[in-house]
Amino acid sequence: MRPLHGVSLLSVALLLSACGGDGEPNQAVGPEPNLPAPQRGLLPSMKIAQPAAWGEQKPTVPAGFSVTAIATDLKIPRQSLVLPNGDILVAEGRGGSAPKLKPKDVIASQIKAKGNTQVKGGNRLTLLRDADGDGRYEMQTVFAENLNAPYGLAFADGKLYVANQDALVRFDYKDGQTQADGPPKKVTDLPAQINHHWTKALTISPDGRYLYVGIGSNSNITERGLEVESDRAMVWQVDAETGAHRPYATGLRNPTALTVQPQTGQLWAVVNERDELGPDLVPDYLTSVREGGFYGWPYSYWGQHVDERVRPQNPDKVAAAIKPDYSLGSHVAALGVDFSLPAMGEGFTDGVFVGQHGSWNRPNPVGYKVIFVPFSNGKPAGQPIDFATGFRDADGKTRGRPVGVTVDPRGALIIADDLANTVWRVTRNR
Repeated sequence: MRPLHGVSLLSVALLLSACGGDGEPNQAVGPEPNLPAPQRGLLPSMKIAQPAAWGEQKPTVPAGFSVTAIATDLKIPRQSLVLPNGDILVAEGRGGSAPKLKPKDVIASQIKAKGNTQVKGGNRLTLLRDADGDGRYEMQTVFAENLNAPYGLAFADGKLYVANQDALVRFDYKDGQTQADGPPKKVTDLPAQINHHWTKALTISPDGRYLYVGIGSNSNITERGLEVESDRAMVWQVDAETGAHRPYATGLRNPTALTVQPQTGQLWAVVNERDELGPDLVPDYLTSVREGGFYGWPYSYWGQHVDERVRPQNPDKVAAAIKPDYSLGSHVAALGVDFSLPAMGEGFTDGVFVGQHGSWNRPNPVGYKVIFVPFSNGKPAGQPIDFATGFRDADGKTRGRPVGVTVDPRGALIIADDLANTVWRVTRNR
């Protein structure tokens, strides 16, 4: 698709309206979504609600649950980690360094800025502690600072791992520690040239031997050239001791969060898919990540749906593309995933929680909530259940945008909200 020059926001809106872009969203979700035909030749609709303070309001959670803000005034919280003693670490930061490609990208960046926090990223880890177990985290202190856009977090065997936008690093950690003993040690460098997708998702194998790092593409569909996509749009497997790494799975445009299924040890990811094929394509997805698997990007999406914009094509790659396990809906911007535990209570025992940051590029915004995807026999089954909503109100104001979701083994869901700079804790009423 050739870029359109001199296009105003009003022109974009009128163009999309004329083409039916303002209709109800076709948000096909589940294992077998009914995908519409692609819409080419249009700029994406760019709409993100203006931010508004929560005030006395809170997210809406299911009956039988309560929600509390356990940390406020943070500096762009992204992901969290519950340590063995119950302390919570929160990664705070803002990354990215991609130059703009076309007028469309300039418009997008302006609209994103209006709907995003203007707080400077903390480039730090904040530790939260509830010493007496009453649900109030009375300690909020900086555990480590001077990091570079930290995002993914993992822990095993006395080692705390942090995925900065440019490197995977580790701290030695002693139970109960409230401040790092010193700067971290580098495990391995991570791709950071341009950094169109800067977030580096992270999880660890049950035995602590391997780390898995999600690395997003440097473009929508390789329009910056294949040379800047080296080692990107994939999940790396990294030896936790030596830093040696290899591609574990490829063709994943932007794997924004990773988690391991407790019962099976299977790696899972949520992935943000490509843009500019219309408001209802391409669905972001939840999928198991197979060793050696290829998931389509950039040549195809949702299995063998060929993206005709990509040149040259690769029919062999298309034929090998693995269809994801579960559609989350198009442009919901899934940025968090974690498996539930029995402590979360009936109805939310078997499945995953997914944080949906929310769309910016469709006329009817979607996402802006945390959902629960039920599992059966180790696989997603059935329709998603809204678990935390109200981040975007009926008047079109955005009060928050969920990012990371973390299940506390004691029976709580931790939600990082990077617009309100708040960490929410959802618990089952006893």
